[in-house]
Amino acid sequence: MLQVHQPLQVMLQVAVPNVQPREEALEVTCDGRPVAVTEVATPDGGRVHLLEPPAGRLEVGYRASLHGPAEPAVAGVSDRIVYLRPSRYAESDRLAATAQAEFAGVTGASELLAAVSSWVGSRLSYVAGSSGPTDGAVDTLLKRQGVCRDYAHLVIALLRALDVPARMAAVYAPGLHPMDFHAVAEAAIDGVWRVVDATLLAPRASLVRIATGRDAADTAFLSAYGGAADLLGCEVSAVVDGCLPTDDVYDLVSIT
Repeated sequence: MLQVHQPLQVMLQVAVPNVQPREEALEVTCDGRPVAVTEVATPDGGRVHLLEPPAGRLEVGYRASLHGPAEPAVAGVSDRIVYLRPSRYAESDRLAATAQAEFAGVTGASELLAAVSSWVGSRLSYVAGSSGPTDGAVDTLLKRQGVCRDYAHLVIALLRALDVPARMAAVYAPGLHPMDFHAVAEAAIDGVWRVVDATLLAPRASLVRIATGRDAADTAFLSAYGGAADLLGCEVSAVVDGCLPTDDVYDLVSIT
């Protein structure tokens, strides 16, 4: 829910990708009146919804039911070009010496991903509100605390410094507590994107992709331009049928 003080353009990234069977509904109103929405496709099947609400109370509701898994995301040649580069929040060039010193001698894909995940998880404390919107991987390592996006940024930066293409995925995470949007890292291993979540807050096999990008700059659930608005509140819920799956950091898991 937003209180819009001046007309502006809003970009939403809350919808699941166009890659698997689903039932869904997106409802957007301002002071109870419908607001027109335009859908724009993004890489990896993602979707951004654009709207230009007038001043008033803007309410957005999205729900989706997914039926069966999607295929694991494949990493192409262009992905290697993009996701090996340093980015705004994942400064792999500044962490190269740290990565090479800490993970020298680690061989094998599953061992490397597990080593990076465990290293980050053991050095950071998960503290809500401990980081700001401009903090990157280096800030997180110095502070030794953060939230899910900070853990993901540090994992991504370390993997890129080890010549492993890595990116961020914003996800719905059944089992997460307290429930919210969640952020994880993905690493390209043998041409397939594999999940790394150093927070260990939700089983990776139950994650549902929302958006994908270099870091949090590409995956924000809400961006606003050209006006003024206040975020009044946000409620997220994600569940699975049956029991949540188990997880092992040594398993190579994809978002499906």
